[in-house]
Amino acid sequence: MVFAFGGNALIMSAFYIVEATSAARLFGGSPGWFVIWGWQLVNWHFWLATIGIVLYAASMWVSGIMEGLMWREVDANGFLANAFADTVAAKFPMYVVRALGGGLFFTGGLIMCWNLWMTLRAQPAKATQHAAVPAE
Repeated sequence: MVFAFGGNALIMSAFYIVEATSAARLFGGSPGWFVIWGWQLVNWHFWLATIGIVLYAASMWVSGIMEGLMWREVDANGFLANAFADTVAAKFPMYVVRALGGGLFFTGGLIMCWNLWMTLRAQPAKATQHAAVPAE
């Protein structure tokens, strides 16, 4: 959960920094000298990352509750009813969902990196000329 929140905060920070340092407009208004390369890629990145986080967090939440309930289950003699290997085997479907969610989040991150790279490559180079200033 912490990684998911921190990852989203980091990614959104990257978009904000690109927008703020280059006078780009992500939403509304007239664009500055800097224009985001793929608007639809921003949307794809957002939804892939969001769905990936939800799948990842929900599967681990369900897995943790199930594991805790399995470890609390005891037989008539007071011994644990489920071995550790049983809990690991029972969590396998949640690990598959977790891997799917992580894959979606990672794919969203790759889309974001590609979009930012193409955005920076597509901008015209700004030549700065400094006039010689005589010393006084």
